[in-house]
Amino acid sequence: MKLLNLDHVAIAVWNLDAAIAGYRDRYGVEPLWREVVEAQGVEEAMLPVGGSFVQLLQPLTPDSPVGRFLERRGEGLHHVAFAVVDIEAALDHLRAEGARLIDEVPRIGGRGARIAFVHPADLAGTLVELVELPDG
Repeated sequence: MKLLNLDHVAIAVWNLDAAIAGYRDRYGVEPLWREVVEAQGVEEAMLPVGGSFVQLLQPLTPDSPVGRFLERRGEGLHHVAFAVVDIEAALDHLRAEGARLIDEVPRIGGRGARIAFVHPADLAGTLVELVELPDG
């Protein structure tokens, strides 16, 4: 398995509009994507930074994973996401290495990407997302 790139760093926020405005005012970045991902219970915005993104996540409900995260920890770093060529091969590799997976099989995330999460207890207390972008 090879990590291709840092796809994004995700930040949980209470108010997506306010967070977007803050990044626009302070850092001069505008979202390239903004969408609701019902299956994950979030509305997200992807802000380009070099070859990667800052992903801002606002929960759709308080009982969603991001909603529970915000209630426990407040706003801040939620996860780090790495781009991979073949997400099934990446999951097979991690499984063989004994990694603690949240997702045994990929699911669809923002931008139509196939994604899977690795539990933060697996390595250094950090939630890791694997991202396989759709062709094109």
